[in-house]
Amino acid sequence: MAQIIRITSEALQATIRRLLPSQQGFGEDLQASNVIQPIIDLTPTAEGSVLPYELQTAQAFGSQTEFSVGNNTVTIINTPGFFNVRGTWAIVGNSPAFENLVFKLEDGTTSKNIYNYRKLTGANLAEFLTGDYNMTFFLQTGESLVIQASTNVNTTGSYRQIADVAGNLVNPVGYQPQ
Repeated sequence: MAQIIRITSEALQATIRRLLPSQQGFGEDLQASNVIQPIIDLTPTAEGSVLPYELQTAQAFGSQTEFSVGNNTVTIINTPGFFNVRGTWAIVGNSPAFENLVFKLEDGTTSKNIYNYRKLTGANLAEFLTGDYNMTFFLQTGESLVIQASTNVNTTGSYRQIADVAGNLVNPVGYQPQ
């Protein structure tokens, strides 16, 4: 059986007055019912801000930042947030030397290897070894993504921020909801 109970909370009434200015002069107490009423929030759809994940993370001309690292160590990203990083790598396979490609997360004092491909010394393989990657990283303030490539290693790719540090999605540049 449904019951209706009066609520006499000044805090709730103040919030109602603030959020619904047209109700400021409403003199009745708030009421609550023990009947469950489902609420469907259509606000994001009405605002046009709903975009499926696959589309929200799409590569876009204005969103991508290119990089190329060979025989070097380069900081790729040092901004807080979520980033999608994708690209390809190549290693000279018939080189007699040890070759290494490493993706690292660093916080200024510590380094953690996230992705590492090695060709061992004397492992004369095919002329070139190649591969690709598609990874998502989360960086906090003070952290960075670093790529280290040895002498006969090259990687090229691009990255794009897909969400800020609070997890708010970042749509591709140029996307305009209808």
